[in-house]
Amino acid sequence: MYCSDSDSSSASGDRNYKNFKQISRERLLYEMLRSAKMKDTKSSWKVLITDKFTVKVLSYSCKMDDITAEGVSLVEDIYKRRQPLPSMDAIYFIQPTKENITMFLSDMAGRTPLYKKYVKGFLLSTLYEWLNLLNSEHITASDIYFLLSGIWQRAFVYFSSSISRDLIADIKKDSSVLPRIGALSEMNLEYFAIDSQSFITDNDKALEDLFGVEENNSEADACLNVMATRIATVFASLREYPFVRYRAVKSLDPMTMITFRDLIPTKLAAAIWNCLEKCKSIPNFPQQETCELLILDRSIDQIAPVIHEWTYDAMCHDLLNMVGNKYVHEVPSKAGGPPEKKEVLLQEPDPIWLEIRHAHIADASERLHDKMTNFASKNKAAQLQHGSRDGGEISTRDLQKMIQALPQYSEQIEKLTLHVEISLKINRIIRDQGLRALGQLEQDLVFGDAGMEDAINFFTTNEEVSRENKLRLLMIIAAIYPEKFEGEKGLDLIKLAEIPPDDVTAVSNMKLLGPLSVSQESSTGAFSLKFDIHKKKRAARKDRSDEQETWQLSRFYPIIEELVEKLSLGKLSKDDYPCMNDPSPIFQGTSPAVSIIHEAPVARSMRSRRTQSWAKGRSSDDGYSSDSVLRRASSDLKRMGKRIFVFIAGGATRSELRVCHKLTAKLHREVVLGSTSIDDPLQFIAKLKLLTANELSLDDLEI
Repeated sequence: MYCSDSDSSSASGDRNYKNFKQISRERLLYEMLRSAKMKDTKSSWKVLITDKFTVKVLSYSCKMDDITAEGVSLVEDIYKRRQPLPSMDAIYFIQPTKENITMFLSDMAGRTPLYKKYVKGFLLSTLYEWLNLLNSEHITASDIYFLLSGIWQRAFVYFSSSISRDLIADIKKDSSVLPRIGALSEMNLEYFAIDSQSFITDNDKALEDLFGVEENNSEADACLNVMATRIATVFASLREYPFVRYRAVKSLDPMTMITFRDLIPTKLAAAIWNCLEKCKSIPNFPQQETCELLILDRSIDQIAPVIHEWTYDAMCHDLLNMVGNKYVHEVPSKAGGPPEKKEVLLQEPDPIWLEIRHAHIADASERLHDKMTNFASKNKAAQLQHGSRDGGEISTRDLQKMIQALPQYSEQIEKLTLHVEISLKINRIIRDQGLRALGQLEQDLVFGDAGMEDAINFFTTNEEVSRENKLRLLMIIAAIYPEKFEGEKGLDLIKLAEIPPDDVTAVSNMKLLGPLSVSQESSTGAFSLKFDIHKKKRAARKDRSDEQETWQLSRFYPIIEELVEKLSLGKLSKDDYPCMNDPSPIFQGTSPAVSIIHEAPVARSMRSRRTQSWAKGRSSDDGYSSDSVLRRASSDLKRMGKRIFVFIAGGATRSELRVCHKLTAKLHREVVLGSTSIDDPLQFIAKLKLLTANELSLDDLEI
């Protein structure tokens, strides 16, 4: 398989270190779009043809302005009827599927192809690309004849992953198309870079295919193979060769039947390994291990997908009915009419979002209040705008009016207004739904400070709790006390919670994600439910005595935090997490930077009158621009050690994404989270219900 040369290399010691998403973006813009633009051409503008998958690959990594700057004036769907543009060259970025190749051949075949048709000289660079693609695995004497006798025209074709031999043969069969291809390359970019340190493979049905009660090995194997191919393109793009480790199944005894679900990490690791072996033929692909990959599945942690995560990012997605990163809010009408609805994206280019997304919601609220107050106190026009209140609180409406009075600050004020509005809305929902008491109980159950009696008491004394929150609490109980839901035992608790049969299915299906037994695994595995034999109440997590938490409701941590720390320190059990490849002598497991572990931050004093009783505060950043956060993030990247990749089949959570960012700073190693999807609690619950409801589909459920 061939992929164009890239400067992206192992992170260690590189002054020009770029994070995962930056590399993905630059490969799309420079290696694909710019390289096509720089080839000998008489056309200044090109049309970009994509399929439904690759257009998402582009949209997650690049802005439309970026694409336009590289000479693309139009982006079109290969499956939609398109107007002929004979004066323009075409760039195809498509998956190497039979359907896509058929559509491409249809576009370019015959006497009147859709896009530019003119004769030009033979390009040595294009020949080099073809020879690499059609290397020893594909090239024949007749291929070379076609190449040397062809006249070149303007279709630049880039595949998102490796193209099969059969599809190459289909392209070569059409003598009218072959001479019209100006470039043919495998980009190896078949993943969505949803964050600077995370990607998804877009296998949204993975949980159902892999953990369904009726195991269909053919569908499950197909799911794993697609997953493995897309994961391999991550390493091909970054020029990283991983040391592959995976969670092994542990049978209780020879009589215990091991199911397909138990072997998911093992099978996925083997499939990824096969794909990586093929990557070794890619130019500049390392032949020695440069990073570490840990393969897990959703059964590693049943609690993380449903527990209330108290960070700003998680609360936004959990409580505000967002669609992806899209949030809809009202802004004053410029014409003086009723408020207008405006869509905004909560994502990394926003410096305020970047600063507070992983902060506790109380901390985020106080930081926003400080920024708002500082802005008003430092700006005379803002003081005049707000003068009538004499030191009172500034409302979001006041801030919106400031935008008109201070046009030079409009973008900053708009972002600040947006986040102040969101934080107020979230805090109102927390108060109205009684989430503080519920959150306290959830965390006490997880850490063994509360038991079944406390849960029963909560259900009997809090009848106003919503159906969704009752269900999530029951699912946490089912993860910690699975035996309480065996047979008829769980009926009384379910009746007490008064949840409908549809929700009972979700609670029951938790067992499909469970380990072989409650006490099966050690603390390095999915569950270690009895840390203290003298403690009657069961704990699903250890208290992190080495870390001093600033916020009362931030004790919870996902299991991967413990696993990644042990992996980085070389302390992860090789029996529980074996490797596909023995590390080569040059690979030492950790780089010098890895051993640097920051000490826990010193506890800060209680905050001012605004400090709430359910949280302890910390000093917030001065100013209102948050540009310092971007500068710190950029400088920190220059001192990174070897990357760590963690892949979770079956969906990952916001808390797991937060932990990867946290550990990157703590371990001085970029920790990249990969998964089949990033699921918010309601999405996970909807998918879980499908595991025993074959007649339903995701389209039938409201997510």
